[in-house]
Amino acid sequence: MNTRFPNAYVLNAMADDRPGIIAAVSGVIVALGGNIDACSQTVLGGYFTQILVVSFPQAVAADELVARVQKAAPPGGALQVAARPYAPLAVPGGHGPAERFVITALGKDKPGIIHRFSQYLAGKDINVVDLYWDCAGEDFVLTAQVEIPKRWEIGMLQADLDEIGHEDGFNVRVQHENIFVATNQLRLSGGNR
Repeated sequence: MNTRFPNAYVLNAMADDRPGIIAAVSGVIVALGGNIDACSQTVLGGYFTQILVVSFPQAVAADELVARVQKAAPPGGALQVAARPYAPLAVPGGHGPAERFVITALGKDKPGIIHRFSQYLAGKDINVVDLYWDCAGEDFVLTAQVEIPKRWEIGMLQADLDEIGHEDGFNVRVQHENIFVATNQLRLSGGNR
């Protein structure tokens, strides 16, 4: 990923969730003349977490950036903030080209499911780019965006995951990212006729 400006950082902020955190963090970036080049944010169980890649036209010390973001925290609690210099990293695994897929799983929750699932993927050099897990009562839903090396046969991976799901009591589906997006857009737009 290229950044807009040469002085770039990975910035992480975590806090008890409340309104105004995104505005506070982004306000510091703007005040320093910087740009948010990438951002991912979520709230989980009442806790806010955000990771950003930010860049600035002039050098900004990491500790100054952290202090300014912490000072800008909205009322209601402190922000835990960390910053480190950003440098583009090589593709994880370095095992050639990969394609993005979405894996979904649904079933009864029990300890160890995420570990078994992620251990299988790691053993195949499949990188998990994004992971969502939630439980409602005894049932869970898992959605993972993954990068699968082109050398793997998707049908074989689906069969392996089906076997794991059968043993642990859940259903699993592997879809190319483009198909997942297209089918979910159709489902969403189908109700607006």
